[in-house]
Amino acid sequence: MKLSRREKYAVFATSALVCLFVVFQFIVLPHKEKRDQLERVLKAKNKTLEEMVVLKSEYEALTTRAEQSKIRFSKRKRGFTLFSFLDRLAGEAGIKENIAYMKPSKSDHKDSQYKLSVVEMKLQGINLKQLTPYLHKIETSKNSVFIKRISIKKKGKGQGFIDAVLQVETIEI
Repeated sequence: MKLSRREKYAVFATSALVCLFVVFQFIVLPHKEKRDQLERVLKAKNKTLEEMVVLKSEYEALTTRAEQSKIRFSKRKRGFTLFSFLDRLAGEAGIKENIAYMKPSKSDHKDSQYKLSVVEMKLQGINLKQLTPYLHKIETSKNSVFIKRISIKKKGKGQGFIDAVLQVETIEI
């Protein structure tokens, strides 16, 4: 077969285009798709790793807090009750006669040896100089006792006396 120069160039160009098409279609594009897929997988794995690192640090912090709480609970006096603790502190702060009521309650947690102990108490006719040391003694005690809620109302006009309702809680074993 004798082909003219022009036909030879056309056949050569067509052959080159077919070869380029085959190279791109069967080598370059699959390689690029595979690389893109690997990059997506790598990004997902990196995100998962970052989440795991965050969860690990949260877990370690919670474990540390749990250990510290166990140590604090073990240092409590045997037979500790929130009611008697608050009553004793009120005597020390000199406001025991101002207690209108103290309502204790406990709630059990399912599948746990711990109970949430709550005491709601109302203090009547006290001033801030009497209340402040009492609140300080509650919050700084080593018995893991916390003031969950406090409501303070002014009593009368200009006398400086207040009524306070406290909700104090702790965990008991």
